[in-house]
Amino acid sequence: MMEIILTIIWYRRSINIVIVEIYSGLSFVIADVTSRLGKWLGIRTVGVLHGGALPEFVSRHATWGSRVFQRFDRLAAPSVFLKQSFDGLGFNIRIIPNIIDLEAYPHKLRRRVEPRLIWMRAFHVIYNPELAIKAFALISEKYPNATLVMAGVDKGLESKVKQLAKGLGVGGKVRFPGFLDAEAKTREFSDADIYLNTNNIDNMPVAIVEACAFGLPVVATDIGGIAALLNDGVDGILVPANNPDRVADAVTKLVEDPDLACRLSQNGRLLAERSSWESVRSCWENLFRELGFPDRAPTARAISGGPVA
Repeated sequence: MMEIILTIIWYRRSINIVIVEIYSGLSFVIADVTSRLGKWLGIRTVGVLHGGALPEFVSRHATWGSRVFQRFDRLAAPSVFLKQSFDGLGFNIRIIPNIIDLEAYPHKLRRRVEPRLIWMRAFHVIYNPELAIKAFALISEKYPNATLVMAGVDKGLESKVKQLAKGLGVGGKVRFPGFLDAEAKTREFSDADIYLNTNNIDNMPVAIVEACAFGLPVVATDIGGIAALLNDGVDGILVPANNPDRVADAVTKLVEDPDLACRLSQNGRLLAERSSWESVRSCWENLFRELGFPDRAPTARAISGGPVA
């Protein structure tokens, strides 16, 4: 927090806009402090809403949330889900998708798929990694050659997930490579055929967009903003939360139906292209013009509270 405050004060004469990534939980304090500081210093502020838990958090802290939101000169969100969640509060929230560098995600068209699965999130309760293991155990009964990679940082559940895999008899088929850097991510996603997203809470996860960019058909829980991101049967398959049978059924459907797998692989790349800088740049340029910078690119500093559920 002190670094953020000092950064804004230090650069106050050389920046035009402070862009604040707004998350729920204690991270919301950062949005409060930076928006207040921007007002005091006369710097334009843009708040970018993130996280599937943010609507419920602001609902519980309505007075605080409204007070903070009102300080921002503009508010944006990466998904229809978050925009609609706050429309009732009277705020004008525009949609500006998250950005990925498409060149970093080589696309491989899956004309047919094998049960080679990958899951990539943090090992935390909101990402529900146990669901991936339970579904994979069912998949392994049908496809003995099935494999699962579970990548991500440990937030307290990794050992429990490993024990669950061992208890369900699939410990030898599940690999835990930890956090994936860019090179490892390209390698692991290129080797896999299906991406699993098992979250209990979500908004517009970049991990799904990344999987689509790689050409992996996606099976995702139908929660939060996922339904606004994926069209069921078009660029992904949506399943109920906490239902391993439905996840396993979706994977079976992809393995048994090459036309479906190919269609999702193709359409997923088109979905990812909507998050390229070439597609999103005009949204930011229009916003900057509204803030009084029509003729030149403003100098901006992005402040992130980091994702907190």
